[in-house]
Amino acid sequence: MTFQVIPAIDLRDGRCVRLVQGDYSREMRYSDDPVSVARQWQELGAPLIHVVDLDGAKQGYPFNREVMAEICRAVTIPIEVSGGIRTLDAIEDALSYGAGRIQLGSAAVRDPGLVREACDRHPLAIVVSIDARNGEVMTDGWLRGSGVSALELARQMVDLGVRRLMYTDISRDGAMEGPNVNAMRQLAQAVPVPVVASGGVSDIEHLRQLAAAGCEGAIVGRALYEGALDLATAVSEFRTGNATPPDSIS
Repeated sequence: MTFQVIPAIDLRDGRCVRLVQGDYSREMRYSDDPVSVARQWQELGAPLIHVVDLDGAKQGYPFNREVMAEICRAVTIPIEVSGGIRTLDAIEDALSYGAGRIQLGSAAVRDPGLVREACDRHPLAIVVSIDARNGEVMTDGWLRGSGVSALELARQMVDLGVRRLMYTDISRDGAMEGPNVNAMRQLAQAVPVPVVASGGVSDIEHLRQLAAAGCEGAIVGRALYEGALDLATAVSEFRTGNATPPDSIS
């Protein structure tokens, strides 16, 4: 399996931004033209782009729907969309405008029936995002606790037919302090489906650690926008299958 380096585009009011640890008051703006950002990531070799509708996650419906659709039309690589997608109609709409993967987060906690039906209809397109703070899954744009542990939810989702999970450690997200490799390894070993890591990646060594921990790939955001990590270099290293072993795994 080739480890995937997946750039993120987080949308707020149509702009490309990043939040620190999911805090909407700690926003960093990077571009007013997310479509051009998507084209740039494609040109640098991204195998997939992860697009998050931050407004949608908070409000409960796809707020930045038109921008996400425009991104899908602008590139030829798959686009994964997330944020506020909580109904079958919203899933079908995202597929209709060209999204390759649909990510469910809050809906996965609240509506297992939706997850099951979505997986029955589109088994390869559905991804469940498990976003946790101190091991507890958070919902509604990471603003509300669910009382459910990340491992518990992961196992429930696999039982419902989910074939891919993404795991975000909220405390690391956007902080560039390194990923929670132990948590990612624990989840990857606990379920029989691929796990994509998210949160804290700031250099290529972090990617090597996550690959060694058994993750299918990693979402990278702020480190790309601020130049701490070069996407083309990272993609090339893992594409060859000759990635340098990690110095240490914490």
